Amino acid sequence: MLRASLLPWPLWGRPSMKAVVIAGVFITALWNLRYFLNPPEVSGEAPKHTAPLMVLVWKWPSKQVPNISGDVCRELYSIEGCWLTTEQRLLDQANVVVFPHTRLQPGRDMPPKERPPGQNWVWVSLESPSNTKALAGWNQTFNWVMTYRRDSDIFIPYGKLVPNQSATVNIPTKTNLVSWVISNYHRTQKRAEVYKNLSRYLHVNIYGKANKKPLCKDCLLPTTSKSKFYLAFENSIHQDYITEKLWRNSLMAGTVPVVLGPPRANYEQFVPADSFIHVDDFGSLAELATFLKTMNSSRYQQFFSWQKRYSVKLYADWRERICAICTAYPSLPRGHVYPDLESWFST
Repeated sequence: MLRASLLPWPLWGRPSMKAVVIAGVFITALWNLRYFLNPPEVSGEAPKHTAPLMVLVWKWPSKQVPNISGDVCRELYSIEGCWLTTEQRLLDQANVVVFPHTRLQPGRDMPPKERPPGQNWVWVSLESPSNTKALAGWNQTFNWVMTYRRDSDIFIPYGKLVPNQSATVNIPTKTNLVSWVISNYHRTQKRAEVYKNLSRYLHVNIYGKANKKPLCKDCLLPTTSKSKFYLAFENSIHQDYITEKLWRNSLMAGTVPVVLGPPRANYEQFVPADSFIHVDDFGSLAELATFLKTMNSSRYQQFFSWQKRYSVKLYADWRERICAICTAYPSLPRGHVYPDLESWFST
């Protein structure tokens, strides 16, 4: 019997060493190319969060709830991937829950007892500490705060100046010296005391419920714009508490604000130093009155130089404020809870 299996490989059929090496290198290259074109998933790498962020507003801040159906953040403010809802039944699905302080009524609309894992709660207030009560009961409750204060997790000012290089100076025709719109007048407030003493030296045109001269929404700016100066007096004095009295009633109306509120340096963090007059700039209210009454046209026009560079943007729609949470969300701290909300807010 022939032992074919023991015969040597035919010389014409045996591959050379060089061919074997070349083939091996080629196969290895193909294998590595496969990994380059289709890289394996790295162990432990978290997948990117592509689902829309759901923000549940536990109770809407204003009594009238606007239309928030659909993708309002994208349609109105070009903020992508942000969905708003007021449906409390969606609590377990929400990434963020918003609790406006004015709607946190004792015994009603209270936050749920348990927070779903990974969910963050936001406390919201546009009122000053002097007008914000019952904070002591909210210790260890909220992860983030959303207020007019610049050191808030989510900063929501009443207004701001936005660059506008093409802007021109527009000063409405003036028919009187000073005006003031006031709805809630309390003699114990500093603004009431300042007005009382200032009115001894000049006449102030007063509008609003407090003087039984309420102004309709569309009447406000045309009325205040007729005055050279507007008393932008805040109801209480606190850090960063600069409200629509400055932004809307004064700057947007085209009148010069005479401000009473936080120190001048604080105002200058929001608006140019030459755009307003601060009550504290004068040694007495008599000096302030004289300054207002004797100002010439050239000096008056200097207060409007800011219009060449900026325009006023008001924040009046709560939808825009709530949508801003989604913009801030990636950079907000995780795992943080305010241990003493009242202490933080009153500082």
